[in-house]
This record gives sequence, structure tokens and C-alpha cells, in this order.
Amino acid sequence: MSYTPTIQFELPFKALKGVFMAKYDSKSLRNLAIVGHGGTGKTSLCESMLFVSGKSERLGRVDDATSVMDFEPEEQKRRGSISSSANFVEWEKHKINMIDTPGDSNFAYDIKCSMSVVENAVVVIDAIGGVEFQTQKVWELADEFKLPRIIFINRLDRERANFDTALESIKNKLKRKATPVCLPIGAEDKFNGIVDLISMKAYLFSDNKGAGKAVDIPAEMKDDVKLMRDSMVEDIAESDDELMNKYLETGELSDEELKAGLKKGVSFGSLIPVICGSALKGIGVSLLLDLAVDAFASPVDRGPVKGKKPKTDDVEERKPAEDAPFSAIVFKTIADPYAGRLTLFRVYSGTLNSDTPVYNSTRKITEKFGHVFFLEGKNQKQADTLIPGDIAGVAKLKETTTGDTLCNEKTPIIFEKVAVPAPIMSFAMEPKSRGDEDKIATSIHRLTEEDPTIQFTRNVETKEMILSGMGQVHIEVTIEKMKRKFGVEVNLNTPKVPYKETIKGKTNVQGKYKKQSGGRGQFGDCWIDIEPLPRGGGFEFHDKIVGGVIPGQYRPAVEKGIVEAAAKGVIAGYPFVDFKINLTFGSYHTVDSSEMAFKIAGSMAFQKGVMDCQPILLEPIVNIEIEIPDEYMGDVIGDLNSRRGRVQGMDAKGTNQIIKGQVPLAEILKYAPDLRSMTSGRGNFTYTHSHYEEVPAFIAEKIIAAYKKDKEEEE
Repeated sequence: MSYTPTIQFELPFKALKGVFMAKYDSKSLRNLAIVGHGGTGKTSLCESMLFVSGKSERLGRVDDATSVMDFEPEEQKRRGSISSSANFVEWEKHKINMIDTPGDSNFAYDIKCSMSVVENAVVVIDAIGGVEFQTQKVWELADEFKLPRIIFINRLDRERANFDTALESIKNKLKRKATPVCLPIGAEDKFNGIVDLISMKAYLFSDNKGAGKAVDIPAEMKDDVKLMRDSMVEDIAESDDELMNKYLETGELSDEELKAGLKKGVSFGSLIPVICGSALKGIGVSLLLDLAVDAFASPVDRGPVKGKKPKTDDVEERKPAEDAPFSAIVFKTIADPYAGRLTLFRVYSGTLNSDTPVYNSTRKITEKFGHVFFLEGKNQKQADTLIPGDIAGVAKLKETTTGDTLCNEKTPIIFEKVAVPAPIMSFAMEPKSRGDEDKIATSIHRLTEEDPTIQFTRNVETKEMILSGMGQVHIEVTIEKMKRKFGVEVNLNTPKVPYKETIKGKTNVQGKYKKQSGGRGQFGDCWIDIEPLPRGGGFEFHDKIVGGVIPGQYRPAVEKGIVEAAAKGVIAGYPFVDFKINLTFGSYHTVDSSEMAFKIAGSMAFQKGVMDCQPILLEPIVNIEIEIPDEYMGDVIGDLNSRRGRVQGMDAKGTNQIIKGQVPLAEILKYAPDLRSMTSGRGNFTYTHSHYEEVPAFIAEKIIAAYKKDKEEEE
């Protein structure tokens, strides 16, 4: 057996010293994502796996900010994961790579990217809350990626924790039959052990080290144990025809047969084992590690991964073999102001050594790899050679970002990347210090390398810098990172709605500008027709002058004056749209006329004429899709109606409903937290711009009055 020493990098990620690790082949690797609703103890379970396996010398705790996995300052502040983190343990001659994922829907993209590069998932469920909204979402992702999974019912030591109730919620909300492989001994604060239904042994735990003491199965549990054991054996037997035949003949299966059947059932997705335990007390953790080795799929079990051949889009496959061409996909990027990018990737085929050129087929460039390493939370361990199934990192790649494919240039392939979801919430940013506008743009650009779901735009109409993301928490975290990493502080405000102005009527109006006092005089005189265009018609200018009442060189100035006045608005300061101007008549002075005079005259005519044409305000209308559980339908639809929304249809999606409709943008600027409140955190939504509609008169009056008040205060 060979060993690989650690190395210290010039990064905020620290290297462990004096620790050695065995080398493994792909069959001995297990890659799994720890997923579930926020607050179920996912990170605590990872910490317990590290501790029980001997990887960590002490049990890290989220609540006291000593967690190995939650090392970002923003995570320690919130006492919860806001970013996925990778680590590994060694158990029974296997290497188990685990990715701890956030439990908040604000970070759904990070969760999906993490789940896309593993073969297995551990779904953590709180014994009190049961299956919650985000549990359902990650379950759907596990279905999408066809991931074998194990359910870990956590926190059985808490008050009101109930194993049977949690099982029932799995059945009702996930619509899947779950098979307990162990039963709890005791309940709530008296929960202190488990009965392993496979080995038919009971274990009591007196500390948090995960080493249970073998004891007799409690007498009062024997009937329940036999009943659940028989049910488990039957479920496992159904995963294999040979096992079923033997079970029907003998009524029993050996431990080896149970393990073989369990692995087959889990791999095919026909069997979902359920473990009960407590991450903080280490109960059930060693059983989870055992099952990860015995039942979960290796990269070899997963088989070839499909991609496309560049230029042709022909389907290509990469087998998880060391002698295959190298290929990998980037699933996460971490931005650091000093060290540059830290790129995390998953190897699908072939091998990779440090200090090797690697082709980025997505961007058609070659990147020079330095030291490659395995991640241990914020620590790292040098890797001399990477093999199929390895999850690793590399520093200081220049152009590679999340979703990019890495491969051998001679045998290129492009793997499908996870689609970046559209943002659902926006804030206007203003710098706390003058002159920081450019710093804001630069720092946000660096952070979008790390998190592509962040969007930064400049709204030309409202003259605001807009930061958009997946929710309020997501945006707040981004602002905190910007301050910590780049020293830039901003205030967040509700964005202005990009209203527009237009007209409903027609008029013919004169604009006359005459100035005679002091120096050279100014004279410009024009008559224009103003009329509306259909919605989305933009602006049209037609020169209808007959004869030389206005010389040709002055007519463009009239148009320019109108365009500039339209940009500033007339009734409320918003851009004027969807109108046509006909320049019909006018007069000029041979000495005093100028382009400037006619520009002013055009502006005057436009502003005067608009007031005679029934000016109105337009507001943006968006298409919205809201996904909620059935029980919240009435409340959400009622709320949507109160926001001037229109329901256009509904579709069923499992136990959820998708409401489709249209609603004014002004009504949903703060919809994300409101929806979460209405649905106990179980609802989410997306929206896209649709069109503009007239603002109701009573609302328009308020907007116009506010504009006039602000203008008076400025004067």
C-alpha cells in the first residue's frame, strides 16, 4: 500500500500535516451528497462521520462554530450551511467522498451542482419535522439524477421526536416505500441505542464516538423487531428473483444474501433503506458508514457517462476506467481576493497528474494545472494522481468556471452542465462610500465566478445598480462576502419599478422658443402632430414639412429635442414610449434661428402636447409560476389576487401544485419572503417579463404625486 503526503498551499484553505492516506481504486470509492431540508442536521451528520471514522480528533459542532464543514464566516454567523463543502472519510478499506449541501432553497443551484457529480445521496430527515419542502425538492433531484439513496432520520434524541411519524411522512410526501434497517431503543431524551435488523443485534451508546456496546434486544421490543425484520427481509427479497424464490422456499435469507439484495435494491432504486439515529450522539452513524460501503454504488457501478462531441453534437461516452481518455466536470468555483479561483471538479474517466496541461472543451482553451488536491473542508491534501470517481480541486485556473468540461484535447467531450436558474429577487445597491461604484462592479464580477446565480445589472431607466439572486438570504450573504473579501460595503434598497409613460390621444401643438434679451437672439418655431402607437411600437418621427417653412438643417434638431424630453418623461419622470411625431409646420428667423433653438422648441411642443393626449403610466407585467403544496392553494391564490394578479392555469406536480399567472412587477418585488411565510417555507416561484400594461388610475395618481413632491424638494 502506498501513501500520499500532504502539502501546504498559499490559499485560505489550510493543509493538514503528518496525515497519510491509502490509495484506492475506483471500485473502492463512494461518492455521496448529504441533502435535506435546512436544520435537519446534515452538517452535524458529516461531522459525526468524520469523528466516528477517526478522521477528526473531536466532534465539530455547528452551534458553537467549530464545524469542519461549515468554515465560511457567513456560515458560522448563521449557524448553517450556505455553500456546499467536500470532505472524505476512510472506512472498511473504502474512501467515502461526501459533499455537505445547504438546506436553504436560496442555494438550490449549489445543491443541484453537487448532486450532479455523485452516485449516491443520503437524505437527512428531522425526526420532529418529518419530510419538509426542501426534502421533497432534493428527492426530486435524486430522481432526476437516478441516485441511489439512504434516509437517515436524525435527532431522535430531541423532545417530540417520533420515528414512526417520520416514517409515515416519508410514505405520504415522498410517495415511496421506505425500509427501516434498524429500530430505535428508547425515545426522546431516553433514546440511547438501535437494533440492527440485518445482524439482529442491539447496541447502546454511552458517548458520541459512535461505538455502541452490544446488548440483548430489549424484551419489550422483540415482537416489533421480528415484525420489522420480516418486513425488511421481504422488501430485500423483492429486489432479486433468486432471493425471492429462496425466501418463499425457506422463509429466511442469510446476512450475506441480505447485503447482496440490499445493494441491488438500493442501486436500482427499488429499495430505500432507513436508518434512525442522532448525529450529535453518534448513534446510527457507523451503520450508515457500513451501508455506504456495502449498498451504495461506486463510480464503476454507475457505468459510462454520456456527453457530446464538440462541433458534431454526436453522443460520446466515457467509461470510469483509468486507461480511458481523461475527462472531468467542474461543479464549484470559489473566489478568493488573494489566491484567485479555487476550482472543484469530479473526474469521470482517465487519470490526471499534477502539473499537467488540461483542455477546457467548453471554452476551447488549455489550462495549466498546478498541484491537485483532495478537499477536507477548508483543508486540503495533495493528490499525486487522480482516478475516475475522484473529487478534487486545483488553484489559479485563469478562465475555467462552474459547468465547464475538462478533458484531453485529442479526445474532446463536453458534458451537460447544470442550467443556471433565473433570479427571483432583486435589490438596488448604493455604495456606502463615494467612488466605490467601480469596486462594486469588480467585486460582484468576482463573486459571480463563484456563484453564477448572482446577477449584476445597471438599470438605465432607473439609474440603479441592481443585484439579483435567489432570495433575500442569498443576496444578504453575497453582500457580506463582498465586504469580507473585497472591502466594499453597500446599502440595499427596494428597486424602483421601471414604469414607462405613453399617451392614448392625439393632438396638434406648437412649440415656439424666442429669446431676444442680451446678445444674439434665439428663435425656433415648430408644429407637430402627436399620436399613440401600438404597445411596443417604440418611437417614430416623420418629416411632413412642405416647402421651406423650416430649413432642412434644423428639422433633425426638433427630433432630437423630442427624444431627449421623452427620455426624461413628462408626468412622472419615466421614459416615454409608443408614440409617433409628424413635423408639419413652423417658421424660422434668418439670423436668430439655430439648431439649439429648434431643439428647445421641439422639446416644448412635445411636453405641452403630451398633456393634451391623455398621458398614462405603463407598468411591467411578468409571467409567474408558483409551486406550492396543495394545502396552501387557497391562501396563495387569494394573495395573488390581492396583488392584482391573474391566475391563468394550474398544473399538478406530485403532491404540489404549480399556479401559472400574470402579475405586475411592482407587486412581487418582495414576494419571496412573503411566499415563504405563507407556505411555511415550502413554496417557491419564478418569473419572466411579459409585457407592459396601463397602471390603474388610483395607483398612477400616487406615483405622479410622489414624483412632483420629490421634484419640488429638489428645487
